[in-house]
Formats: sequence, structure tokens, C-alpha cells
Amino acid sequence: MSREPARRIASQLVRRGLAAPARLLLDAHLPLAPLLSDAGVALRPLLNVVGGQAAGELGALLEDDRAMERLIAELDDAQERHAEPG
Repeated sequence: MSREPARRIASQLVRRGLAAPARLLLDAHLPLAPLLSDAGVALRPLLNVVGGQAAGELGALLEDDRAMERLIAELDDAQERHAEPG
């Protein structure tokens, strides 16, 4: 996953007030990233058909075993930007 989809997902989570639970779940499931990556490869075609672009991004997130780390970093950055006044 490139930085842009991770940034977009993190921004949406912060905007919806789900940053803290998402961060907690990401941290808890980080050891499973390689296994989720394998599942993402298998499920991505199905996700593209069923859910369109958003599901395709989720599939891309699952395919990349470093994506969870990128999403955590982007989530932290988005929370800092959201907390800044102005």
C-alpha cells in the first residue's frame, strides 16, 4: 500500500472518531500481518467485485504486510494534524 491510501484511510478514521479503536486493533493484530497479507491476496478479487474501489483498497491493505505499519504511522500523523489548532 502506498502512502496515499493509508493517509486517506487514517483521515477518515480520525474524522469519524474511530482513531483510538482502530489504533488499538492495528497494534493488536500487527503480528498477524503476514498471515493477513496471504489472505488479502486470495480475497482481493472477490472484494473488488463485491465492494468496488473501497473494498479494493482494503484488499490492497491486506496484501501488503507493511501496510499495517504505514497505516499506524499515518493514523498517528492524522491525529496530530487533527489536534493542532487552526
